[in-house]
Amino acid sequence: MTEFNIEEFAELGPAEFTRLVKRTPHAMLDKAMRSEYREKIVTTIFETIPTMFRPERAGGITAIIHWYVTGRPDGGTDAYQIAIVNRTCTVTPLPDPANPETAPRLKISMDGVSFLQLVAGTTNPAMMFMMGKIKAKGDIALATSIGNIFNWPRA
Repeated sequence: MTEFNIEEFAELGPAEFTRLVKRTPHAMLDKAMRSEYREKIVTTIFETIPTMFRPERAGGITAIIHWYVTGRPDGGTDAYQIAIVNRTCTVTPLPDPANPETAPRLKISMDGVSFLQLVAGTTNPAMMFMMGKIKAKGDIALATSIGNIFNWPRA
């Protein structure tokens, strides 16, 4: 892929995705995340997350993490749950947050462009947190270990 094409964005493999996010201007990433293609982009990324899970690094971690990606075209937020139990990882759209069985150990929130940059490995998550681009509530130690238990693509 030699130029940015929103229609193909959600179809890229991890290496291509990382290269594209790294070289695409913020304004173009923002445009993609505010377009009709956002749902497919976000869904594709979350569907891929279990394949990036590294159970050998998870040890005895048992956790439910709620992810919130703000800035949908309708003003809403995409919300997903990552469950790590018995060295397995499952991802689902966020179930009823009032259900105590799905109470998260950690809630992570960010805008669409920050989400793309985070999962593409084109930015430093700690810096994003310190700059307020990523918000985390709950088990901050778990938040710092996410980079170790998932094999995110790297730019």
